[in-house]
Amino acid sequence: MHPSAFIWLTPALTALFLYGIGQGLVKKWISEVPPARFCLYFVVAKALVNLGFFFTHPHPAVLAPEGRHFMWLGILAYILDGTGWILYFESIVAGPITIVGTLSAAYPALTVVFARFFLHEALLPIQYAGVALVISGCIGLSYAPPDPNAKVTNRRWIPLSFFALVLWGAAQTIVKYSYGLPGASEANLALFNTVGGALTLGTFGWLYGRKGTHSGREWMRSFLPMGMMAAGDLAVIIATRNGPVSIVTPLTGAYPLVTLGFASLALHEKITRLQWCCIILILIGIYLSPGAG
Repeated sequence: MHPSAFIWLTPALTALFLYGIGQGLVKKWISEVPPARFCLYFVVAKALVNLGFFFTHPHPAVLAPEGRHFMWLGILAYILDGTGWILYFESIVAGPITIVGTLSAAYPALTVVFARFFLHEALLPIQYAGVALVISGCIGLSYAPPDPNAKVTNRRWIPLSFFALVLWGAAQTIVKYSYGLPGASEANLALFNTVGGALTLGTFGWLYGRKGTHSGREWMRSFLPMGMMAAGDLAVIIATRNGPVSIVTPLTGAYPLVTLGFASLALHEKITRLQWCCIILILIGIYLSPGAG
């Protein structure tokens, strides 16, 4: 592995770990906290993590004329990202989670395609093989046998889940493109991440998640995983600046690997034979993706 890979690989793997544990905690406490309220707390966590990074790191003036294009694209990217999350939540309500969850794990594949066609980002054959293994493993980990008792209210989950994948892939591609513009800065992008999240997830959470009582216990069980997710987003911002988005997105999207380990240790869930095979695929893919050798 080339030494320069560690410049982006370290934050990418950090995001992988933070996302995985954060999702594991969400899985553990989701029955006690509504999804919309998780969104509301997520925005609060984003504000604390991102603004803390913004104010403690040097950055160009946010409203400088030469950085306006970067600013608008950054905000747009995270509006798309937040909208994708809202569509994903709505697709879960309307459709079978066994299919929606599996589809959501495939969004890095769209990022790879978008990066190839719009950013002209080309990888080595061994890297494409690694990315394919990671994505395949994530899809396998997200698969669950269909529930014969599950009811599908209508078929609107199909366009909802599809557009969620497109928006997520487009958001990551736009972020990478924006780093080539004048005034590009990780610190400023962290600020734009907060703005985009507030306009989308914040609005969704405020409308549907603020009703009812808010206990200190709920705050702790919501803010801890959301804080880890927000820190993971920040790590992705840093990794995307220095590494190919065709690899960064699949690697950070492989967090089900960590979530599965957390569920096994903390929730005492059994790992199936299929899941073990997927774990091996992901680990091999992670090794190959940066260009091992």
